[in-house]
Amino acid sequence: MQKEFIRIKNAREHNLKSISLNIPRNKMIVFSGVSGSGKSSLAFDTIFAEGQRRYIESLSPYARQFLGELKKPDVEEIEGLSPAIAIPQKVLSTNPRSTVATLTEIYDYLRVLFARIGKLYCPHCQREIKKLSLEEMVKIAEEKYRSLQSEEVIILSPVVWGRKGEYSHLFSEYLRKGFDEARVDKKFCSLHNKIELSRYRTHTIEIVTDRLKRMDRNRLFEAVEVALHMSRGLVNILFSSGRKSEEVLLSALHTCPRDGFSFPEVEPRLFSFNSPYGACEYCHGLGKEDVFSDKVCPQCKGQRLRPEALSIKVSGKNIYQICALSINDALSFFNALLEKLSPVEYEIAFELIAEIISRLEFLKQVDLDYLTLNREAGTLSGGEAQRIRLSSQLGTKLSGTLYVLDEPTVGLHERDTEKLLRILKSLRDLGNTIILTEHDERTIKESDYLIDLGPGAGKQGGRVVAEGETKKLLESNCSSLTLEYLRGERKIEVPLHRGEAKDRLILFNCRKNNLKGIRVEIPLRRFVCVSGVSGSGKSSLFEIIADNLPKVLYKTNMPLRDVSRIEGAEHLTQVVEISQSPIGRTPRSNPATYTGVFTPIRELFASLEEARERGYTPSRFSFNVKGGRCEACQGAGYKVVEMHFLPSLSIECEVCGGKRFNSQTLEVRYKGKNIYDLLNLTVDEAYRLFEDIPPIAEKLKLLQEVGLGYIELGQSATTLSGGEAQRIKLARELNKPFAYKTLYLLDEPTVGLHYEDVKSLLQVLQRLVDKGNTVVVIEHNLHVIKSADWVIDLGPEGGDKGGRIVACGSPYEIVKSKTSYTGRFLRRVLEKK
Repeated sequence: MQKEFIRIKNAREHNLKSISLNIPRNKMIVFSGVSGSGKSSLAFDTIFAEGQRRYIESLSPYARQFLGELKKPDVEEIEGLSPAIAIPQKVLSTNPRSTVATLTEIYDYLRVLFARIGKLYCPHCQREIKKLSLEEMVKIAEEKYRSLQSEEVIILSPVVWGRKGEYSHLFSEYLRKGFDEARVDKKFCSLHNKIELSRYRTHTIEIVTDRLKRMDRNRLFEAVEVALHMSRGLVNILFSSGRKSEEVLLSALHTCPRDGFSFPEVEPRLFSFNSPYGACEYCHGLGKEDVFSDKVCPQCKGQRLRPEALSIKVSGKNIYQICALSINDALSFFNALLEKLSPVEYEIAFELIAEIISRLEFLKQVDLDYLTLNREAGTLSGGEAQRIRLSSQLGTKLSGTLYVLDEPTVGLHERDTEKLLRILKSLRDLGNTIILTEHDERTIKESDYLIDLGPGAGKQGGRVVAEGETKKLLESNCSSLTLEYLRGERKIEVPLHRGEAKDRLILFNCRKNNLKGIRVEIPLRRFVCVSGVSGSGKSSLFEIIADNLPKVLYKTNMPLRDVSRIEGAEHLTQVVEISQSPIGRTPRSNPATYTGVFTPIRELFASLEEARERGYTPSRFSFNVKGGRCEACQGAGYKVVEMHFLPSLSIECEVCGGKRFNSQTLEVRYKGKNIYDLLNLTVDEAYRLFEDIPPIAEKLKLLQEVGLGYIELGQSATTLSGGEAQRIKLARELNKPFAYKTLYLLDEPTVGLHYEDVKSLLQVLQRLVDKGNTVVVIEHNLHVIKSADWVIDLGPEGGDKGGRIVACGSPYEIVKSKTSYTGRFLRRVLEKK
């Protein structure tokens, strides 16, 4: 009998304070609380981690040796745990070869579909290609011989085409059959000599069936026939004339009789831009000149594939053209395709097309129908990446499973949140348990069960401050910061005064991606919010500003892209994009080094009496240079062990015990703490320690103001979320004393923030505006939108149906628009004020 609860006893992972809970199964449960209160520690690092560990332990010893042993979470006991699936917000892949189609496996089905029912068209004459007979092949060879005035004709039979192996037995076999010569990887070799090939490299082997010094039709006919028989339909004919040579590959299956163009074997790998047999030879399947270039490949024009692959079509479209369609348009295409197929094609392709349509339907259900199939994975937001994972889970129709999701509403407009909640409830109704870490008001209110963690962040959090059925908690007198906001006892107030701007930045004819040549006016020295449903063009507008405004500001001669003209730039000095990209690519980067607070801390340590006696300088307290760091691990605190075909392992340094510094450096202490201890302090703890030292305290205070008091000074940059990284960058900007007339661009700065943190963030952004700067944010959070001086609402829908300005003006003007989805939901928030 299935247990009714997931029972957790004494969970102590990270900042959790021995939490014990009974979580109901087959319900939608929300973990809420301020940033850093322990939501992710409980949901992902305890519940999911233990579920994953138990699953791996259930596998055979043989399978476990490849997966490694997972560390048991710091919890005394968990009962009633189901197999767990985590759907975090991490970007799926930064590889430029990964696209929406490849991530969802739609591209795999497309490759098989094209290999099975695709029609071949000659890239030169555009005529449909059908099988060549033996007579047609001989005729093509004779015409080529005469036109080239060849001195020799060599008939080759490709018996191995791009395969790995040594093939010693193959050479022996053809020698016994009476053949003397072969061409191996473009080099002619005698079969009487030993031919050694690398076992792990790909090879092409062609047997010479005849050499003709002059044209003899009977010999040519016989040689071509033998070659076709041995290679199962292929013959390669080499024409030599002096130093020049030309070869023609002919196929009994697919060759153009008009100009002799022959297709290689039509198989799924021909349509793969990750395979040398399908990828464009110039760009190797990237679609760009190189991996660091934005220039489109001049040969394939960004289509990634070789001409042969692009000349095979299904219903008049090649595979690239289908991948250039949006999810919505692709659905229409494949539904129509089923009605156009012949009976034979229908029998071959029905299951493939059904799988493609099924995956497209699930992507549409999670509101990603505006994405194109060839959209690169690295350009997806965390929310979009998470919903792609969610769409794949909808197709499995599992039951009895535990799903753990990290803020699934991130990047979603209020309208789209409704649809997502329906999907999550349908997963629950299949007999699954859904655990969400969330801040979204609507999602919390529609959950079955609420567990609120806090009361504060970091070491001040980690406790359960409220627990129970959501509806009952909202009606109770239970005291909790989250519940007080949900019940309206606490509020993010609407600004009493909204300033008017005299100066404006005007962008004419914005046309990137789906933007429909719009004219955008941005009031300067004001707080401006860009809103709209997912895929409406908000990020495209940001990219236009970030790419083109510096060209105008710094008076470069570079042409503007995707915008015709920009006016009003003379009122600005610079543009700063505060993105959610990592603050560093290596574990050595951390908040202390990035914000610059580590410099005055090191200077303080160097000024201490014990340090001065030893002659220590500030560099002694850096883990990036020789002197004070542990040289065994070069200040990393761990060593990387290469495991060859397995993932590398990070092992704690045995010399310093993970402390990064040598023992002499660690002997210097300030108020009982050495430099390693300080890096392990949270921002809040460090502020209390350095409160009377302004150069340090001021920088720490800014981190507190952007809601990051709970992070550790030395926390690795690779462990920070996109929202945390963005707010660290914001804190650094606030620390610049002469920031004036700057345009700041922020994409969803409230990601991962509780109501209380949003309130603090709005105060920080207003400080930037009060200094004479302009702040432009992309936001879905209604509390941010209602606080803006000016709103630019894009839409009305996503994808091709978006890209227009639906409404613009103050929040009160937006709610008057009858076509604005944002205005419809914003009205409810403004009416509550």
